[in-house]
Amino acid sequence: MASSKDFMDFVYDQVARASDDITYRKMFGDYMLFCNERPVLLICDDTVYVKQLPETTNLFNQYDIVPDTGIPFKGARPHYILDIENSDLSIEMVQLLAKILPVPKKKKRKNAK
Repeated sequence: MASSKDFMDFVYDQVARASDDITYRKMFGDYMLFCNERPVLLICDDTVYVKQLPETTNLFNQYDIVPDTGIPFKGARPHYILDIENSDLSIEMVQLLAKILPVPKKKKRKNAK
């Protein structure tokens, strides 16, 4: 089941204050939310996922939260599930990930011959 546009709009509204550069893109029926061009939140089946990193673990610990984990799509590594209704945590998570994650490299397009 793909994520709904309404849910994606809700996620966007929850974290829009995190930065002036929040965007999202539909990918394979689900969504990726970007902050400062960095992919920070993965939205699959109306669930918000974040990478399992020491920094994200520490942030959850600061909020005394033991996050659930899940696999956003077949073949993916386990991710933490972010309670997007916890606005303060969600904004901090987006800001944290925007600082530590790299900007994806642009893929070169193959020339059609």
